[in-house]
Amino acid sequence: MALFSIEITPRYQETDQMGVIHHSVYPIYYEQARVAFCDQIGLPFHQIEARGLRQAMLSMTVNYHSPVRFGEKYHLAIQIIKATKVKLVFSYTMRDYQNRLVNSGETLLVWLDRDLKPINLAKHHADVYHRLKEYENTD
Repeated sequence: MALFSIEITPRYQETDQMGVIHHSVYPIYYEQARVAFCDQIGLPFHQIEARGLRQAMLSMTVNYHSPVRFGEKYHLAIQIIKATKVKLVFSYTMRDYQNRLVNSGETLLVWLDRDLKPINLAKHHADVYHRLKEYENTD
C-alpha cells in the first residue's frame, strides 16, 4: 500500500465560532495533499496541466470524527485506492499527534482533456496512467 502524508497546521482564519476548523476547509486540505502527493511521485500538477490534462471532481465524501483545532498539528495521509483509465479515487485519513482519527474521506476524479471531455488516460498518456497505477493500493 502506497501511503503519503503531509503535515496540516490549521490557521486561525479556518476556525468557526466554536473554535474548531470549519467543515468547508477539509476539501482544501485534501487538495493540498493531492498536489503534494503528485509532486512526490514525479507528476507535478503544472506538468500534468501543461499536457492538456484536467481533473474534475465527480464526488467527495468527508467524515468528521473529532474536532480539529487551531494551534495543533495533524497528519493527513493520502493514497490512491483506485486508478482506472478514466477515473482516480483517493482516500484521506487525518490524525492528531496522538494518532487519533479526526477526519477521513474520499474523492473521485475524472480525467478530462483541454476541451473538458473525458479522456482515456492509458491510451493518450500511458506514462501518467502507469505511474499512478504503481501507487494504487491493491489491498
